[in-house]
Amino acid sequence: MDSHQVLQKAIEKVGAKKVAGDMRVSSSLVYKWCQPSTDNDTIEPSGARNPLDRVAALLESTNDANVVQWLCERAGGFFVHDPEVSDRRIDAEYIANTQRIIEDFSRLLRALSGAIADDGKVDEAEARKIRTQWQRLKRYGEAFVIACERGMFAET
Repeated sequence: MDSHQVLQKAIEKVGAKKVAGDMRVSSSLVYKWCQPSTDNDTIEPSGARNPLDRVAALLESTNDANVVQWLCERAGGFFVHDPEVSDRRIDAEYIANTQRIIEDFSRLLRALSGAIADDGKVDEAEARKIRTQWQRLKRYGEAFVIACERGMFAET
């Protein structure tokens, strides 16, 4: 979906007047955000760039995913980069590495389960370690799914 379509769907749920009031802008501006962009994809026909396009421009300008991470956290989620997947066929070594990561994560969870059983809590360092392993696991899993979708495991 284009940014204006995403905004249009979100704004329809609560109404343009509510969004305008919450954001301290005019209702007409909110309606303009829901219009398609011109051919150059930078300016709305009304001359108003919508907030999503502005955030996208900020991301492109800074090349800093922390902007997106912050938004994801505000939405109750977490941002993980999709991995780079080359167009070469994925070999058995890749699958073996992925299996090792899953085994590592499983060992980590077992150790943490033991820590919880021992003192009833997971401290901040343990939580950071879980997050790091989880992100790594998601990246490998996503790379595997992308490879499957591209037919990299298909017979040639």
